[in-house]
Amino acid sequence: ADCDTLCAGMLHDTLEDTETTKEEITELFNETVANLVDGVTKLAKMNFSSKEEQNLANTRKIITGITEDVRIIIIKLADRLHNMRTLQYKNIYKQKENAIETLDIFVPLAYYIGQYRIKSELEDLSLRYLNPDLYRQISEEKNIIELSSEECLKEMVYKINNLLTDRDIPHEIKVRTKNIYGIYKKKMEGSKITDIHDLLALKIMVD
Repeated sequence: ADCDTLCAGMLHDTLEDTETTKEEITELFNETVANLVDGVTKLAKMNFSSKEEQNLANTRKIITGITEDVRIIIIKLADRLHNMRTLQYKNIYKQKENAIETLDIFVPLAYYIGQYRIKSELEDLSLRYLNPDLYRQISEEKNIIELSSEECLKEMVYKINNLLTDRDIPHEIKVRTKNIYGIYKKKMEGSKITDIHDLLALKIMVD
């Protein structure tokens, strides 16, 4: 993130929670930082309580419509991610309410702007509070498969790396594991965890 985004991230609650004004932020920082903080504050004041699909879609349209700068959404997603990471300090009702709201509003927003890692973590954290038993079960199954596949994956990375290097093809290889919520969705469709073909994947980036 650039300097303005980092400043706005640190200041994101100041207009809502203190007597600081937008003009003061402009004077102390700059107009861009002030506009970013103001945009996040406007999002914070929106009512996300409706559960109807049509209203949820409208809410997402409104959010993307009023945020002229994508950095506002990035700051809001970072704020929500931090809230979800510290959700254990809330009561059970608030945990479930936040988890549902996160899946309905913020996961699609993260997907919309290509923040896939944030999307995956928000999904997993939401499931952890909506269905903790199933979350633990899938997590344990996933860990067993990852451990049992570790040597095989290392060998595949080694061989592919050598093949590409020998042919002077610049590349980067990443190992990706399907997130817990992704596995949960497949299981809800009737698949066994062993039927999920992209549970473990190698991503190979070339020019």
